[in-house]
Amino acid sequence: MIKWGVLGNAGIAKKEILPAILRAENAEISAIASRGDQVKETADKFSIPKVYRTYDDLLQDEEIQVVYIPLPNALHKEWVIKAAEHKKHVLCEKPAAITVEDVEAMVQACNDNGVLFMEAFMYQFHPQHERVKEIIASGEIGTVQRLTSTFSFTMDLSQDNIRLNPELGGGSLFDVGCYCIHTFRNLLGEEPIDVYCDGVFSEQKVDLSAHGIIRFPNNVMATFDSSFQQHPINDYAVIGSNGTIHVTDAFRPDKNDHIGKIIVTTQDTSRTEEIAGDQYKLQIEHFSQSVINNEQPVYSSEKIVKNMIALTKCQQSLMKRTIVTF
Repeated sequence: MIKWGVLGNAGIAKKEILPAILRAENAEISAIASRGDQVKETADKFSIPKVYRTYDDLLQDEEIQVVYIPLPNALHKEWVIKAAEHKKHVLCEKPAAITVEDVEAMVQACNDNGVLFMEAFMYQFHPQHERVKEIIASGEIGTVQRLTSTFSFTMDLSQDNIRLNPELGGGSLFDVGCYCIHTFRNLLGEEPIDVYCDGVFSEQKVDLSAHGIIRFPNNVMATFDSSFQQHPINDYAVIGSNGTIHVTDAFRPDKNDHIGKIIVTTQDTSRTEEIAGDQYKLQIEHFSQSVINNEQPVYSSEKIVKNMIALTKCQQSLMKRTIVTF
């Protein structure tokens, strides 16, 4: 059993990661650190034996093997590097950081200290996506021509929220659009050629909604939408020369009893495949097993850096409202 610690009392930790650690067969939660008074309530709820008032105190706990970092995006670099220096393996929330240089420094620190590092794109561990790759490879929908993806939800924009803070790496692109970009790269196994993005911005110059057009090799075009202002959607579609694949609960099938739904339509047929998978639990188990086996996760550091390159190029295009090449 791998012993986990959590830096911070973030909502994503309480809602998803801590319950997933409890469900995992090869992990257990040993400690949590937070300055806030609510951390004791969290520790009681999840039977966490140790509570630390500072992140540094938790990192000095020699029993902890892995730390999960759900801090604001702009703080990821500092605490991933500190965790690595304390010989802790690190699962860090997405996006890994806010610049490519930061991610490269984080990866280097983890490599130098002999610890594993993974960005928490939990969706990729749901088996529905491997099934989509199988359908594409089978040729059933012909040659892939285009991809689309949307990840959106409505948020109270009047409240103080780290997602709306430019200094902390806020914005819909970094918060949810990153899933769409990761999906395109994951399904195609290719890196983009160029991108054009535009969006709707707050007074603080944070994108409330973003739209992008990404060109991939072989004339494949991919379009995405991310938003804090639009009706909740989390899907993607793969359009081929002979048919389409539509994944309706692409990123949050856990909100649908962990069931992913794949709709395959061709000129003559249409069918729906339902695939079950506990993506948060599978993510925890995969990273824990990687630590046990002392081997790189399937989502390697090299892939994390490449995804950050794609994300920051999209961010540059969004802010400049111009085409950016890779």
